[in-house]
Amino acid sequence: MTEMIEVPDAEGDWEPATEFPASRRNPARQASMFQSATWPLSSLALLAVDLEAVARRLKLTLESSWDGRGNVRAAFFVLDGTDFVVTHHEGDAPGTHVWTRKGGPVDPVARAGSLLAALGVGPEAVSYSIWGVGTDLRHVPAAWGRGRGKPTRSHQDLWANFRRSPELFVGRVSFGAVVAFLNGYDIASDKALLDGFREWLAAKLGYGENLVYWVLAKKLIFPDGRPEEPWSPEAEQHAVAGLIDLIDEYFESLASNPEVRPETV
Repeated sequence: MTEMIEVPDAEGDWEPATEFPASRRNPARQASMFQSATWPLSSLALLAVDLEAVARRLKLTLESSWDGRGNVRAAFFVLDGTDFVVTHHEGDAPGTHVWTRKGGPVDPVARAGSLLAALGVGPEAVSYSIWGVGTDLRHVPAAWGRGRGKPTRSHQDLWANFRRSPELFVGRVSFGAVVAFLNGYDIASDKALLDGFREWLAAKLGYGENLVYWVLAKKLIFPDGRPEEPWSPEAEQHAVAGLIDLIDEYFESLASNPEVRPETV
């Protein structure tokens, strides 16, 4: 059995993760199971730490529920702009399973690093991970075959809402308006949304490393050449849908293979 790692207690001035004062010190912000039940999850890692210790450190409130394979205790929370869930099923070996919300800009290694830092433990606490690093890689944790569900406001939440209803964010939907919104959000979030996207597009095209991402995207969206300006409503709609599809494809490539993120300059 993997040796369990000790997690330090919460910092003295951290408030409970369920409270939202104007000035927050606790890095975790918790959502309830009820709030989070509709979101699909992706497995991230199995940590050799006790779930109670994780909850104590981040001042989370553990909730009890069940799925197709038994009783489960869990906490849903946002940390460093990412939706996390930590769980432990009754009868499982000691340890904490970590999940993230599917979709959106998730780099598994970076997200796991944020969580480990908040917990005050090092990479030795990772028993198993989807990127193939850990102290016990003999088999996939059994809990990862169990039912899933998920939670609160994050970069992933923003992207899910934006891709579904861009008109709620930009008013009249056009390619230029969408690019302007994404650029503004990316700057405000310290490149949390589109970091590496330009380089990925250039690699997909095979050229254009010196071009901005929206120019590269147009070349992929209109392979036979851009329509003359001003664009028709149909061309605008096609361009917006194409850009959203490209960003989704980039996020999927990150989630399935974090090493695909190109080096940025």
